[in-house]
Amino acid sequence: MRLFELMIIVINLTATGVMIFGKRKRHIDLVLLSSIVFIVLLHGIIEHFRLQLIPAYVVGLVLGVVFIFRIINEQKKTRRQSRVKKCLAATLVLAATAVCMYLNYLLPVFSMPAPTGKYAVGTISQHLKDETREEILTTKQGDKRELMINVWYPVNPEAAKQKTKEHYPSELGEAISLVFDIPKQLFSHVTMIPTHVVTGLELSKDETSYPVLLFSPGVRSTRFQSMTAIEELVSHGYIVVGIDHPITSAKVSFPDGKTLFYKPGPEFTTSAEVYENNIKGISIRTADASFVLDTLTEWNKKNSDSIFEGKLDLNRVGIFGHSYGGATTAETLAQDKRFKAGVSLEGGFWGSVAHAELQQPFMYMMSGKTAESFDPSATIKDKVFYEEFSADLESVMDKSKNDTYYLTVDHFFHQSFTDLALISPSIFAKNIDPVHNIDITRSYVRAFFDQYLKGEHQTLLEGPSSKFPEVSFDKTFTKKK
Repeated sequence: MRLFELMIIVINLTATGVMIFGKRKRHIDLVLLSSIVFIVLLHGIIEHFRLQLIPAYVVGLVLGVVFIFRIINEQKKTRRQSRVKKCLAATLVLAATAVCMYLNYLLPVFSMPAPTGKYAVGTISQHLKDETREEILTTKQGDKRELMINVWYPVNPEAAKQKTKEHYPSELGEAISLVFDIPKQLFSHVTMIPTHVVTGLELSKDETSYPVLLFSPGVRSTRFQSMTAIEELVSHGYIVVGIDHPITSAKVSFPDGKTLFYKPGPEFTTSAEVYENNIKGISIRTADASFVLDTLTEWNKKNSDSIFEGKLDLNRVGIFGHSYGGATTAETLAQDKRFKAGVSLEGGFWGSVAHAELQQPFMYMMSGKTAESFDPSATIKDKVFYEEFSADLESVMDKSKNDTYYLTVDHFFHQSFTDLALISPSIFAKNIDPVHNIDITRSYVRAFFDQYLKGEHQTLLEGPSSKFPEVSFDKTFTKKK
């Protein structure tokens, strides 16, 4: 809990104790009333109100009303309260406090683990429109495919010290709500959690150009779902471009005020129909990735009037993604050879990649929970598992003409590859430390791109690590070509 949140709890308990067990004195009542009002106001102004504190707000409101009546009716004698009523009042206040503390334990306002590289993290948001493609996922005729992206880039850490840090946007709460079918109001507090990202600063001049990575989020998710991994990569000298894919992303807000929400696909009766529909969906996202790289190519040209002019090393471009974004990654590698390496965080293989020969280095990371579904004797299959999964994975790894890695992470489930472990450790990181959870994903993703885009040998990719005992390498599909 944050400072003023704790102070609200303390003053509520103190005021309750004085009201029930102390002697009635006007100056003490005034001090307690003033303290309640002052602390709650400071909390609202500095930290902002949030849903998890509602029980504490209610207690404070009731106490405030009681003290006002006590002060107004100072001379009026009041009947001595029975022990039962005192115990009941104390019990209600303690119960409300316990509920408040538990809600904060479930959904804390946490501090993000700091990235480990030498650079600070800057960002810009951009609205892109592909005039060559019709938008087929909306009902309006003539719409062109539009995207929202964020470009996160290395900046001088000294320049960033005095800048206010960006917070997680509300889109993250929207995404969690959609994925788990939980009221989005419970996650409204994510906008109070600061990242390590700043705006309004120029790109660092330490290097003449920087390798580029595209990030594709999962279905019903957001480009902000994996900020810990993005910050880590940028701090080590990558420019990372996060893409929101309208209709399959949770919520995409455009500068003109237009907002496109996630739209569920049609219901199908057979797995074959679902498979074919996913091929169509991933083909759109793959075209999005190529279009973004086209745009970056234009930005990189001389006299482009872009802050990235000449700073994008387009000979070192990679892509990574989670879930549907992982599927986007694999298919993009198959279709666009400008991408030199890719990481899929438990994505499917829908499209030409299931039958093609990948030319680029490829790493696949799977959660231990999903891996259990590959056992033919498993009676319960994970939601992300599909009938063709095993055959597709085997085909991609066997036919690949370059290095492949297949890693399984124990104590992970499908969403563990995002920042979810930090958002609610007690729910989403039960068997693993949440910071360690985050460190697994960001460490292996960075190691892979450091080796294949920067040419820096990584011992982490050689096999089991004592630092990450949860990670195992599949010997069949981990191959050096």
